[in-house]
Amino acid sequence: MVDLPEEMTTIWSCTNEECNGWMRDNFVFLVQPVCGQCNALMEKSEKMLPIIANTSPNQTKTTR
Repeated sequence: MVDLPEEMTTIWSCTNEECNGWMRDNFVFLVQPVCGQCNALMEKSEKMLPIIANTSPNQTKTTR
């Protein structure tokens, strides 16, 4: 098993206590995202994760 380098990463976590949804900030398309699993609001936090670069040409966030 290969150990991938990790870093503190900004994420969005679901505010619904019954849901464990989260996503990396650099893969979010909305300024204030909603959970893709339960549609609850999400809040910004950080998590230690493997480094992944988003190479998408469209990384602009919209308000909705």
